[in-house]
Amino acid sequence: MGSEGPTPVTIHVTGFKKFHGVSENPTETIVRNLPEYLEKRGHPKEFILGSCTILETAGQGALPALNQMFQSAMSRKDADSSSSGLTILLHLGVNSGGTRFGIERQAFNEATFRCPDEMGWKPHKAPIIPEDGGISYTRKTCLPVRQITTELAKKGYEVMASDDAGRFVCNYVYYQSLRFAEQNGMKSLFVHVPLFLTVDEETQMQFVASLMKVLASLS
Repeated sequence: MGSEGPTPVTIHVTGFKKFHGVSENPTETIVRNLPEYLEKRGHPKEFILGSCTILETAGQGALPALNQMFQSAMSRKDADSSSSGLTILLHLGVNSGGTRFGIERQAFNEATFRCPDEMGWKPHKAPIIPEDGGISYTRKTCLPVRQITTELAKKGYEVMASDDAGRFVCNYVYYQSLRFAEQNGMKSLFVHVPLFLTVDEETQMQFVASLMKVLASLS
């Protein structure tokens, strides 16, 4: 048994649908095409693609699909309880003004939407989880963001570490995920990607596949 090597990391991935000003969300395309993309290139042995979920670009409106993904991750983790494999929740969101990939270190317990989300919700300075305290409270990923950024930069990607995921839906989902991951022995990471007009689809697909390999190698 000992010769089988380390247990692969299981990674569950989410993206978002379109929203104000972004008629084509690259993360929806990436997440939809990811299983086939990995399969065609010979699925890496370092990780298992646990699930792919596309969320509504809405705070509370994203929760049904997000919670379903959480339960899927829990069920898979429980089924593999005899192994020591780690579960990572990887969330992708678009930064329409960005030119680089952004690896997010933290999320704030604050929902302040600059415009209504796709379900019409526009909170202002509202705590995401009231029992966590005020809106200045943050949750941080326990994954090594600096190392992840360095490894991806070595592979030729334009990538940066970020301490601010905004206060819109991306931050809302990331905060919920970091809280769930901490409570259930998992790890969570949010990554912002540019529009396809800025970084083409093939490069972004390659980036996500590389990111997943890096996460598996560092976990």
